[in-house]
Amino acid sequence: MGNQIHKLSIEVAKKAEIFSKNTHYSSWLRHLLWTLLCEVAGRRAPEIIPALSDKNIFEESNDELRQNFLHATNIWFHLLRIAEENILVRARRKIESDGGQGAVKGTFASTFLRLKEHNIDLGKIPNNVFKTQISPTITAHPTEGKRETILDIHRRIYRAIVDLESNRWTPFEREKHIENLRNEIDMLWLTGELRFERPTPAEEINWANRFFKNAIFQAQIDIDEKFRRALVGIKSPEDKIFPSIMFHSWVGGDRDGHTKVTAVITNQAIEANKKNAIEALRDKLNSAIKNISISAYCYPFDQNTLVSLSSIVMKSGKLQDISKRNQGEVFRKSLTAIDFRLEAIINPENGATPYASCEEFRKDLDLVDNVLSLAAREISNQYIRPIQALHSSCGFRTMSLDIRQNSDVTTGAISNIWSFLGFDPIEYGTKEWSDRIYDELKNSQEIKPNIGDLKETTVELLDLFDVIKDAKASVDPKCLGSFILSMTRSNDDLLGVMLIARYAGLATGPLGSDIIDLNLVPLFETIDDLRNAPNILKIYCSVPIIRRSMKEFNSVQEVMLGYSDSNKDGGFICSTWEVNKAQKNIVSIMNEIDTKVSFFHGRGGSVSRGGAPTGRAIAAQPAGSIGNCFRITEQGEVVSSKFANKGTATRQLELLASSVLFHQIYSNNEPELLATPDYDEALEALSGVSQAHYRNLLETEGFINYFEQASPVKELAKLNIGSRPQTRFGASSLDDLRAIPWVFAWSQNRHLITGWYGFGSALKSFRSYRGEAGDNILKSMFRESRIFRLIVDEVEKSIYLTDLDIAKKYSNLVEDKVVRQKIFKKIEDEYRSSVNMLLWLCKDKSIAKRFPILQSQIKRKDPLLQQSHTLQVSLLKEHRKLDNNENISPCLLQSMNCIATGLGWTG
Repeated sequence: MGNQIHKLSIEVAKKAEIFSKNTHYSSWLRHLLWTLLCEVAGRRAPEIIPALSDKNIFEESNDELRQNFLHATNIWFHLLRIAEENILVRARRKIESDGGQGAVKGTFASTFLRLKEHNIDLGKIPNNVFKTQISPTITAHPTEGKRETILDIHRRIYRAIVDLESNRWTPFEREKHIENLRNEIDMLWLTGELRFERPTPAEEINWANRFFKNAIFQAQIDIDEKFRRALVGIKSPEDKIFPSIMFHSWVGGDRDGHTKVTAVITNQAIEANKKNAIEALRDKLNSAIKNISISAYCYPFDQNTLVSLSSIVMKSGKLQDISKRNQGEVFRKSLTAIDFRLEAIINPENGATPYASCEEFRKDLDLVDNVLSLAAREISNQYIRPIQALHSSCGFRTMSLDIRQNSDVTTGAISNIWSFLGFDPIEYGTKEWSDRIYDELKNSQEIKPNIGDLKETTVELLDLFDVIKDAKASVDPKCLGSFILSMTRSNDDLLGVMLIARYAGLATGPLGSDIIDLNLVPLFETIDDLRNAPNILKIYCSVPIIRRSMKEFNSVQEVMLGYSDSNKDGGFICSTWEVNKAQKNIVSIMNEIDTKVSFFHGRGGSVSRGGAPTGRAIAAQPAGSIGNCFRITEQGEVVSSKFANKGTATRQLELLASSVLFHQIYSNNEPELLATPDYDEALEALSGVSQAHYRNLLETEGFINYFEQASPVKELAKLNIGSRPQTRFGASSLDDLRAIPWVFAWSQNRHLITGWYGFGSALKSFRSYRGEAGDNILKSMFRESRIFRLIVDEVEKSIYLTDLDIAKKYSNLVEDKVVRQKIFKKIEDEYRSSVNMLLWLCKDKSIAKRFPILQSQIKRKDPLLQQSHTLQVSLLKEHRKLDNNENISPCLLQSMNCIATGLGWTG
């Protein structure tokens, strides 16, 4: 069998040049990858080939057979994703080749054209870009399920596919490339994918930095080039404006329910990020040193120019070493001096004078750029501008590290500190608590307790603030981002953190005019918290010391909105509307107190966690809600799909930046975003009904047992896909369960209630009560309301991914027949209702007809996904019958990986 498949792969290779020239390329590529996988499987596990052809061969419990099948299936799903990434990049290049950059949706050039079509003064663009910061924020949760070794092989496979695109190869060379690709797939087969231990926080820090080394650093440079050329296209005179895309990270800073993230780990993350950035800058500098060989003997530099460049060498502390090199080559000398000083930041032993700040480095680089531009502007653009662009984005930090902690922890620390200070105990949430917070904020000083006098959690928190102080005094103070307070429920929660910061020594200036140097960001997560957010912020931002402190951060209050926990709390429809409504209400109330606000969107990869196409998600934000900063989480599970390869990373960043720019400039003129009382009232009604039906399901007797038995949620803990525990504080209630395993479980069993439950009942009730008028307003909203259209589209996608036949198999795992039948019937009835409402509203005869790409993606995977689910159900039955089921079989773990890969997300 192996020889036959090998011959087939060679035949496919011979056709490559033909296919690569026409629209059949995508079919050819998928066929090639499938053929090569079958060849590898035929050599390594020939008994599974019939199963890969959609034949059930699993009547007997043969773990080796099942595991090999799941292994092959998982590899195939990964290969499909890699192929789709390549096909999309290729398609965009074809569009650009035919019509220029402006023909590709989501590029800077196309965005400028759209603004011009709307009669917007394009002279506004440079100014808006200059004052707008866009911050994708990498988190380690849900942690990337794939090991770094696997990710490296995936990158090599992607590169091998890119190499195959070329038409310049001879038949012999093309066959060799095919063989190399097959070898990488074979390597993937022979490399263990499952983690046998959870990754440590230190390993996750390295994981995040690798994406910058492999793709993001270069993508940031490419984004600058695309932006500069787009400005040339609109004849903008601006030349030295860089797109302000500055990454943040939670990796090594997020300690919410994660005790392994300590002050030591946070400091390690800051140092690792710094080293990564400086090495990237030095890499580009060394390229410039190698190539810029311009000599003073060949170009007539004036004496003042030579003196200014020599000043860079004089300040380096390496004058004697540099003077001996490259006689007359003034740029090599000055750039070498800059390189020495950069290296000295992370390697003081080199003897150079390290840069004291990013600004000092920037001035030296700008001086070289200005002088070189006089002699050869294009050469400066080629070698110096990329360094400037990279430094503009990443400084000496790669990404700014955010700190996240839970309000329960900070409140407990305050109680502990007050006890140490000899205060009488008082209860949180009382007027007495609030009064003491205010008094202490106005009058208290730094405290220096003995370690033994405080609880371990309090000592750890104070140690963290020592790290924060050191970071703020470092060569790049932006290495530290925001302090994010999760589960913010009151003004006292926020003021409490600022009080701890004061106790820890972050207050500066005399009492009465002092400030606290901490960018504190509330995270509103539950439905109630989102509704209370405007009033909490109004009170908080009116406190005198807070208003003074905000001036350190341009008088902007950053607010984070949680999509995941609000979804878990109220369901998808309610959550989406409440997040949208909260933004409008917060902007309105902050305008009342003359305070600017920027939003940080805590979205995930799946629909259930706020995931949606980047451009459309931004376009649906309320008018005027994007201020001078726009932040969004890029969560661990999707980081590799967006940022593993340079071409895709560049596309994602350009799409994000151009979408934010368009929204910021034009959203107040878009009728689809303007406030419409009838639509808002209708969405409020739909949200309320959907939430009631969703909560009714969750509060059904026996629901927790159904959830745990009809899904692999308990077994997930053994998958070792992240360093964080599944629950925040070790409890087993739904309230304490993190949103990630919640979404994971409902995805694995193909119920997917987190993406649609309540939609059908909401629309059905609305139509029933309002009759023809209700029908008309729903149809009108579907056409004209961008937020409602986004809800409908994402619900329809979730419904399409839901499979009641598969879901029924999982429900049969529930031991209590009454509970099983009652809850599954509710889910089934709501599913039917949602399907009917979607078909009526969208005027379609089948679900997801409007999303042909999604349909084709799932149809390619469906036969193998069906078998994977059937296998997982059998494996769960076997596992739960064991007397000691603490140890999970690799086969069961592999099934979870396989289904998550097939669907495209973990949780």
